[in-house]
Amino acid sequence: MHVVVLGAGVVGVTSAWFLQRQGYQVTVIDRQPAAGLETSYANGGQISVCHAEPWANPSTPLKVLKWLHRNDAPLLFRPRLDAAQWRWALAFLGQCTSARAADNLRQMVNLGLYSRSKLQELRAELGLDYDHLTRGILHFYTSQKEFDSALEPARQMRELGCDRQEVSAARAIELEPALARLKHRLAGGTYTAEDESGDARKFTQALAERCKQAGVVFKHNTEVVGFQRGIGRVDAVETLSQGHHDSLRADAWVLSLGSFSAPLARQLGLALNIYPAKGYSITVPVKNPDAAFNVSLTDDEYKLVYSRLGDRMRIAGTAEFSGYSRRLNVTRCHAVLRRVAAVMPEAGHWEQAEYWSGLRPATPSSVPYVGKSAISNLFLNTGHGTLGWTHACGSAAALADIIAGRPPQLDFRFSGVSVT
Repeated sequence: MHVVVLGAGVVGVTSAWFLQRQGYQVTVIDRQPAAGLETSYANGGQISVCHAEPWANPSTPLKVLKWLHRNDAPLLFRPRLDAAQWRWALAFLGQCTSARAADNLRQMVNLGLYSRSKLQELRAELGLDYDHLTRGILHFYTSQKEFDSALEPARQMRELGCDRQEVSAARAIELEPALARLKHRLAGGTYTAEDESGDARKFTQALAERCKQAGVVFKHNTEVVGFQRGIGRVDAVETLSQGHHDSLRADAWVLSLGSFSAPLARQLGLALNIYPAKGYSITVPVKNPDAAFNVSLTDDEYKLVYSRLGDRMRIAGTAEFSGYSRRLNVTRCHAVLRRVAAVMPEAGHWEQAEYWSGLRPATPSSVPYVGKSAISNLFLNTGHGTLGWTHACGSAAALADIIAGRPPQLDFRFSGVSVT
């Protein structure tokens, strides 16, 4: 059986890996010259299982209104004459109830716990090097109000099986001495020792090489532009590579094209409610190792994540709903840089910051599409939002089971699949 994976980001490449392990002939198609060069390229780096609250919750609408005219806001909605954007926004508001937020949180934690275990198994098996650290994730709060509001989600996480502990300001500094400069401003923190961090692009490219060694074929510089339909199925994809049109036939297909999954799926009559949330990151060389962090951090007030990647620091965050443009907003880039430079001024060569933006494929609920579609031989592994790196291995392993006709090994709301 020949399975073609559309997309060579971290989700697509992990899908290819687990499918070839099931014995399938696998081909991966991607428009970039190598794996991991779009949303996986410079994301925040966190394997954030226990800090995964959905964006849609009862407190979000008021915050979005407050941030509406702030160009440096953590979450920025720029209204457009775009039916897909408004459909997504209305569905997002519908997810902002306590009951739906709690259910979505449970889905994300279940998938995250499973995914982290699959990542750890894969790392042990293959010995992949991707600057990973297993020192946990520490959320720190410089606002008492933000810290107080974090206590209930922490309690919910513990009920769902995450060891997310509240810590005092003093304990936060013990865990990460680089925060000492904030000693008199810290309200406290929450810490999960089992969470991890690492370079998603290095992981994706290293795993792609192992896929090739195992027989997976990669067709790079190849864009999917359409489909050839059969009765209730996809017979072939139409591609464009260096000006040359071609088609590729297969038995089954996996759609893992991130934010671009939705417009392509519309050609097949599938309405995937995915909209791009543009995020920003800076990558900075370490200047003073004693002043730089070693524990992965989340600055909750500013919605930024910090990951140490060897001799580099990655700081990422913000979400801008403004369509498919990847144009850098200088104001937002400088806002990220200003905050981290203020937190730990001696840590990095801030003048050498490398700026990046990427389109995270967000669903209104923050729960991805994983499983069957309404088309018999088209499967979905897309819409992971900010947690593609966190959920990649688990969603890929589960999807491989679904394609093989076996029930996945976790409780999750799979697309078109009832878990027994």
